[in-house]
Amino acid sequence: MQLFRRRLRSRASPRDVLLTLDARARAAGLPPPAALCGEWFGSRAVLAPSVVAAPVVDRYAALATPAQLPTVEVTSADRAAGAVGGGWCGYLSYDLTDPAGRHGPLPAAAWGWTAQVLRLDTSGQWWFEALLETEDDQASADALADELEGALGRGADSGEGWSPGRPCWPSERSHHAAVRSCLAAIAAGELSQANVCTRVTASFDGRPAELFATGVDMLRPARAAYVGGGWGAVVSLSPELFLSRIGDTVRSSPIKGTMPRRNPDDDHLAEVLRKSTKDVAENVMITDLVRSDIGRVCNPGSVRVPEPLTVRPAPGVWHLDSTVVGELTAGLDDADLLRATFPPGSVTGAPKARALELIAELEREPRGVYTGAVGFASPVAGMELNVAIRTLECHQGTVSLGVGGGITADSEPVAEWQECRHKARPLLNLLSND
Repeated sequence: MQLFRRRLRSRASPRDVLLTLDARARAAGLPPPAALCGEWFGSRAVLAPSVVAAPVVDRYAALATPAQLPTVEVTSADRAAGAVGGGWCGYLSYDLTDPAGRHGPLPAAAWGWTAQVLRLDTSGQWWFEALLETEDDQASADALADELEGALGRGADSGEGWSPGRPCWPSERSHHAAVRSCLAAIAAGELSQANVCTRVTASFDGRPAELFATGVDMLRPARAAYVGGGWGAVVSLSPELFLSRIGDTVRSSPIKGTMPRRNPDDDHLAEVLRKSTKDVAENVMITDLVRSDIGRVCNPGSVRVPEPLTVRPAPGVWHLDSTVVGELTAGLDDADLLRATFPPGSVTGAPKARALELIAELEREPRGVYTGAVGFASPVAGMELNVAIRTLECHQGTVSLGVGGGITADSEPVAEWQECRHKARPLLNLLSND
């Protein structure tokens, strides 16, 4: 395959481009677009004009190389420019690893191939990029680039808005009970920490792509991702990187530790978070777990933590994260990497096997896509997946949102419930159009 790139005469925002692509797809009866916004592959946005993201049986088949990721001729200039070209976009739900075998309304995994993307570089310039099987395909790529450039030049779809639905929270008392049961398991020495989550639901009458585009504009999440189909849609406004594999370099940035951040008066809480014994211990334990997971498929001695315990802002909260890197062992691929690391350690617990069992015992509902991963695997750029937190799942007129937090020996049930509320607030404000 060959990589085709063309600069577009557009400086539109990712929101406007996505709404234009979504309107184009609906008018032509095409599958919906997919989108990555924030910090992906060294770019500000990567959008696929139309993708058939279909449920899959083999969760990792799309990411196994070289069987599914073809070889592409790429120049040093293309690599330096941050080209993506195309690839597989989709998600893996947490339900794939639920020991109880439960599942939410969306497919357990869905992936779709795209041979064309629109990419927004860090200077604000849009590029049309395509993967061509033969030189004869360049004419059709040019024609599609012309069409998309014309659509963007005519101005953005203004959007239609959506009808806000009243959020339905589960019982606070039941969450307290789950946290206390987790604390008892920790005291008994069964594990050092586990995530305990709950689920909020509401009605939703609108376009999921518009919900995502507005959420990106409002919240500016670092790892936002959107994918949809006849089965529903995943609107992920996540701040967290699960995995990045660029060449042989693997990176993960687990988030553990949270403080509220609703206004400038909360800025002092960044330092409180940095000095919190409970949050620092929580982060260190999960960082060690991620190091162990990545180390199973990386060269011995290559796994390290270059950025430990860093406080970063996210919508409505401060987060504490650490970055783990390693070098993937020769002969292994993205599927091998995922088998070693999925589901993300930051949303399960340590040790992971017991945490998965306890989560199935304590949480009343399946998690669905929440705490799984959403992202993209490109034969040109590599693979990047977020952790599917701050993620809305749309299905047949309803939307659901999972929220939770890591429980350690120092956790308090009331404070853990308040953390759930803090994390949910920005997305519930989005849903209510506040």
